Amino acid sequence: MEPEAAKLIGAGLAAIGTGAAGIGVGNLFGQYLQGALRNPSAASSQFTNLIFGFAITEALGIFALLIALLLLFVV
Repeated sequence: MEPEAAKLIGAGLAAIGTGAAGIGVGNLFGQYLQGALRNPSAASSQFTNLIFGFAITEALGIFALLIALLLLFVV
């Protein structure tokens, strides 16, 4: 396998993490809304956990994008 092809395959595999982060954020907010509709009085106490999970999930997605871009343009 040529090094250029391996680099493109690696960048494509690393870019999967950005899509997985999008799925994770959707799942996170969906589960929060489902829980908030079942128990509205507990929704305000779970909001900080929601924001923390959102930040961690997005950070992992941005990290995956960074790795993909590094593989494409630097290596």
